[in-house]
Amino acid sequence: MAKFIDRVVLHVRAGNGGHGCASVHREKFKPLGGPDGGNGGNGGDVVLEVDANVHTLLDFHFHPHAKAGNGKPGEGGNRDGKKGSELRLLVPDGTVVLDSDGEVLMDLVGPGNQFVVAKGGRGGLGNAALVSRARKAPGFALLGEEGETRDVVLELKSVADVGLVGFPSAGKSSLVSVLSAAKPKIADYPFTTLVPNLGVVQTGDTTFTIADVPGLIPGASDGRGLGLDFLRHLERCAVLAHVVDLATLEPGRDPLSDIDALEAELAAYKPALRGDASLGDLADRPRVVILNKADVPEAEDLADLVTPELRERGWPVFRISAVTHAGLRPLTFALAEMVQQYREAHPKAAPKRPVIRPIAVDDSGFTVVPDPEEPGGFLVRGTRPERWVRQTQFDNDEAVGYLADRLARLGVEDELVRLGAEPGAPVTIGDMTFEWEPQITAGTDIVPTGRGTDVRLEQTDRVSAAERKHASRVRRGLVDDEEDRE
Repeated sequence: MAKFIDRVVLHVRAGNGGHGCASVHREKFKPLGGPDGGNGGNGGDVVLEVDANVHTLLDFHFHPHAKAGNGKPGEGGNRDGKKGSELRLLVPDGTVVLDSDGEVLMDLVGPGNQFVVAKGGRGGLGNAALVSRARKAPGFALLGEEGETRDVVLELKSVADVGLVGFPSAGKSSLVSVLSAAKPKIADYPFTTLVPNLGVVQTGDTTFTIADVPGLIPGASDGRGLGLDFLRHLERCAVLAHVVDLATLEPGRDPLSDIDALEAELAAYKPALRGDASLGDLADRPRVVILNKADVPEAEDLADLVTPELRERGWPVFRISAVTHAGLRPLTFALAEMVQQYREAHPKAAPKRPVIRPIAVDDSGFTVVPDPEEPGGFLVRGTRPERWVRQTQFDNDEAVGYLADRLARLGVEDELVRLGAEPGAPVTIGDMTFEWEPQITAGTDIVPTGRGTDVRLEQTDRVSAAERKHASRVRRGLVDDEEDRE
């Protein structure tokens, strides 16, 4: 028998983007062939998709690590790298995706519903794509971005119309077995049911699903018994049915006290789903009371005693016997009617259309703030500048100069000047910290130099650290400035 798993931690990693290629076309009788480096391929995404044939998270329990394919690097001859293979993970209907802090990222309901849990990295541009009027033959290419890495929690919340609630051994599994074709395990000891069982019930023209949730006990909302593990399977149920054992011999238990105890647990439990994915708190759901095991002689008198008080609470009450099938037909028609009323009051939402949100005209795409840990320093935050830094080859001066041009065109340098940044001030973008040199601006004519170099990086009037140290030694009389110069 397959093991039921309804909560797993999944470690996902999207594919890295391929590096761009820095290449120059070389062919006989074709001088000045020019740059022909291709772009790197994008990394593959990790996608979760609902599949109607998947009913458990068992595969992720044994294989919790998932990684998409990396993009291939570009090549000479204007050949772009191949895109990384996408990794598509199939999950059951009703899977909720949460981040490591417990925030709901996505509620996957309905076959075919998808969620990109980790985005693949962009491929780097080759030098053929970096040609400009001022830079005829770039001696560098952009690096590929790393793919996203995330740890997410997958929780399976059963998608059922009616949820059966009751103490252990109340007869919930027996009821599911006679109302539907499901065959759950049935035995005469508590907590026989360790996993939720789903059954499909056909009544007239209405078809609905019914869920047998493992037995609850007082303190379930605080984790006693199997409460916290399976109370979440009731979050999607439109109707809750109390299954009461009329033949229990346990001291201190009776139908009213059992219902009151479970109602307290339902009120104390706070569903994780909110908004469109939730039906509200469990205490607000429609109720029905099922008095089971009415075939026992002593049970008839007890049912007559408690039925009036239960009906005063506004709940329909049904006496049934899962063994003799007595009272099942009125019960199924009543449940079908309640489910139908809910469906009419809550029609299925139309498929969500993609929403395109244009960038505001005054949105610069970055922010510059003082660095709280570095006096006189600044932090530059933004998707584009951080991505540009990740794609730069810092061992190539020409690539660093190209980065400076891009940042200046974006307006980072003007913003630093406005905030009073001094030459040499440490500026942090992403994981890199630079000493700011204001003379490296966009629009400056690029002096042709050797490939992979940028003469502007060597042009600075700022006093170097060695010169400041020498001047300090001169002031203290440790060295003679005139003799040192000779």
